[in-house]
Amino acid sequence: MEATIKLTDLRKAYGETVAVDGVSLEVRRGEMFGLVGPDGAGKTTAIRVMCGLTRADGGKAELFGLNVAKHKKQAQNRIGYLSQKFSLYGDLSIDENIEFFAEINDVADYEARRDELLEFTRLKKFRDRPAEKLSGGMKQKLALACALIHRPELLFLDEPTIGVDPVSRRDFWKILSELKKEGVTIFLTTPYLDEAERCERVALMSDGKIIALDEPDAVKASINKRAVEIVCGNARTARRILRERLDLDAQLFGDRLSALVDAGEGMTERLVAAIEAGGVEVESARETVPSLENVFIQLIERNER
Repeated sequence: MEATIKLTDLRKAYGETVAVDGVSLEVRRGEMFGLVGPDGAGKTTAIRVMCGLTRADGGKAELFGLNVAKHKKQAQNRIGYLSQKFSLYGDLSIDENIEFFAEINDVADYEARRDELLEFTRLKKFRDRPAEKLSGGMKQKLALACALIHRPELLFLDEPTIGVDPVSRRDFWKILSELKKEGVTIFLTTPYLDEAERCERVALMSDGKIIALDEPDAVKASINKRAVEIVCGNARTARRILRERLDLDAQLFGDRLSALVDAGEGMTERLVAAIEAGGVEVESARETVPSLENVFIQLIERNER
């Protein structure tokens, strides 16, 4: 399948700080692709290079077969970009904001497209409301409508649901699913691992480098581990016990622990026995498939070692 995005040994530094360190990847046409990593991993810098907003120090970024550094305007005409801090005009209404972005993208007769996007994003009944009066989720949906007014083939979304309430997050993902059905290629960054699971493929990024790239299930299977989820009376104490007795570092989620163990029989029983021997009662324990969060933490630790 034809690649919409192709990065080859992409590099970008700011002084002595290397933001993107030799990244190579391809994104297929019509694919939803997730770039996942913590703050400072290099995700935003990578997107800015692909959008032609920042020039790379080395390597190459291609969109639709075009070298972005040489054919920036041609590439930009075919993309939509929703940045982390999308600049809406607070004193303009929803309608007026979309009109403004239609005009700067040279979209003639945009009214029908605007109405279509307002229906699509469920903003039609608020169309006369100033952008500064919108909730966080509504602002993001308006920003998305502005990014889609010129019918881009490729949509870049940089952490689009940060600070958005759960209901608006769900609505936003419904909209993205519909866009994908229409054949739009979607490249998004997110720190939320549950969102990354919705993508067809993901790349895990740390310190400017890609440390894993595949379908979510394949990434999870790559470490050959199982996750043991333990609910107990004092999860913090249980975590300390596992570290001291089994040299095992578990993740803490409220009243439960999640620990990665080697695949094999008897591992769950061994963890439970160690915790109870340390004086903490275990209410339940079960083995599950590792989450992307489990895998990401494991890969980062392995990379550091």
